[in-house]
Amino acid sequence: MNTTLVLLPQPRQLTRDAGIYVLTSELPIVLNPAPELHSVAERLRAVLRAVAPGPWPLSAFAGPIAAVRIYIDPTGIAHAQGYRLTISAAGVTITAHDAPGALYAVCTLAQIIEQCGVQLPYLTINDWPDFPVRGVMLDISRDKVPTQATLLALVELLAGWKINQLQLYTEHTFAYTQHPEVWADASPMTGDDILALDAYCRARFIELVPNQNTFGHMERWLKHPRYAALAETHAEFDTPWGMRLQGPFSLCPGDPGSMVLVRSLLDELLPHFRSRQVNIGCDETVDVGQGRSRDDVTRRGAGSVYLDFLKQVLEAAQERGHTPQFWGDIIMQHPELVPALPTGVIALEWGYEASHPFAEHGARFAASGIPFYVCPGTSAWCSIAGRTDNALGNLRAAAEHGLQHGAIGYLNTDWGDRGHWQALPVSYVGFAAGAAYSWAFQANQSLNIPAALDRFVFGDTAGIAGRVLYDLGNIYRALGFEPPNSSALFWAMQRSVAELQAGPSVPPAAFAHALEAIDEVTATLPQAQLHGVDAALHMRELAQTVRLLQHACKRGLYAHSPSPAQAQALADDLEAIIPEYRALWLARNRPGGLNDSVARFEQALNDYRADEAV
Repeated sequence: MNTTLVLLPQPRQLTRDAGIYVLTSELPIVLNPAPELHSVAERLRAVLRAVAPGPWPLSAFAGPIAAVRIYIDPTGIAHAQGYRLTISAAGVTITAHDAPGALYAVCTLAQIIEQCGVQLPYLTINDWPDFPVRGVMLDISRDKVPTQATLLALVELLAGWKINQLQLYTEHTFAYTQHPEVWADASPMTGDDILALDAYCRARFIELVPNQNTFGHMERWLKHPRYAALAETHAEFDTPWGMRLQGPFSLCPGDPGSMVLVRSLLDELLPHFRSRQVNIGCDETVDVGQGRSRDDVTRRGAGSVYLDFLKQVLEAAQERGHTPQFWGDIIMQHPELVPALPTGVIALEWGYEASHPFAEHGARFAASGIPFYVCPGTSAWCSIAGRTDNALGNLRAAAEHGLQHGAIGYLNTDWGDRGHWQALPVSYVGFAAGAAYSWAFQANQSLNIPAALDRFVFGDTAGIAGRVLYDLGNIYRALGFEPPNSSALFWAMQRSVAELQAGPSVPPAAFAHALEAIDEVTATLPQAQLHGVDAALHMRELAQTVRLLQHACKRGLYAHSPSPAQAQALADDLEAIIPEYRALWLARNRPGGLNDSVARFEQALNDYRADEAV
């Protein structure tokens, strides 16, 4: 058998041998120790029954004949979460360091069975992870809160790719019983939801880590009268991104009521999770010092004011028996203060450009002795279709330099800024690459990501959808202008025509070129052969992504040469896009936040209607 195996992640060591072993459904799957491995074996049995119906019995008795043997042997397999998978004339044998390692061996074996059926090629795999923690963080606060069904399906997918930590980035989207006005219109995660999700994750050796921002990004709280007095400012403030924003944004660090609120949030949120970690956020507190803290910052310095409040939040988490994680961007601006951090914390070194200085920042954290994760991203947000080249460069740099400087974890982030417009499949490129690079970086350098997506996400027997999605993610480069952390086509949709005309200018030829590139990339999409329960939904999401990209190009052309006829045509197109956008949103997500997200399309629609009337 010469089958080319597509594996995600690619194991670090794989040796093929001549020969085929045929699995027999009457022979047992032998487990030792059986109780610890029962759920792992059930996962394997479900895969086997999908390709060959039969009993596939489980047994704790190591008899002379077995279809598959699964053992835990920490002395024989040195690396935590590691395993050896052998397929030979003697059968299939998995030897793992621990139960997670056995699961990861079964995940690899399952991928082989899905491609080969019961006729398995002789091979030997030795495998273990580069990073002990390989996580994904989903933004559930910028409008889009996934349904429980969406989350469970995503957990199943990520578990199969050997992800072992999940975080749900939360600002206002947990249903705090003491703060109902904050989440009233958000369709939040409830305590019931979290308890069920936590149990589902735990069965797949995924740690569901609580995540609640507690300093910056608190505008969804501070806009309510009950919390307004805790704000740093309600006036406009400067940002490092070259724009002024309207407050409120951050808690005032000098107000005693700020910590009263933070403690109440931790008290209610943390008991819903088995994890003894918590991400307390504390990033991008850019308004601190421009409002109530101005005098204190002038007197003591912005770093000291920030650090004092951060330490209070960290210590509050520790008092509740948790190891706190915090975003490291602000403390990285004041490295001289790092020694003042309490012990027993984890810094999160984040950055989302391919050029982000993970090497420089990783060296600083390593020198400080503070344990840290590297936190790249999928580059899906503020893009419509993603930014494939940037995502892969960012994800690779995080893995390479994280390993170089001793990062203890790799947290792949997926944000939803400004309406969370990207469909879920747009994030799959980054999820797949991040899972691969964080498991075995060197072995996955040449991973065929489109083929992996076709195999494990789309089930596309024609091998088309994965390539189309991957290449759509590079349309952002066709314009010759690449704004940071976003794409120019995204801004063509988000900004008014007047703002587009004011610049920075993307020439009409660039938008025309991007339209041609979209047509070229998607020419084969009608021939895709998707299978599985989400096949129809995936095709609709891809089609909607294409249509949004095309509309953005046409809007960019329109800004250069507006006319009533063009305004009418674009208005008609967008009026057709919005109902499908709503339907696709509700297919995977709760209704809270949908109207806020759609309102950004309606602003563009108002531009066209105004021009139609001229």
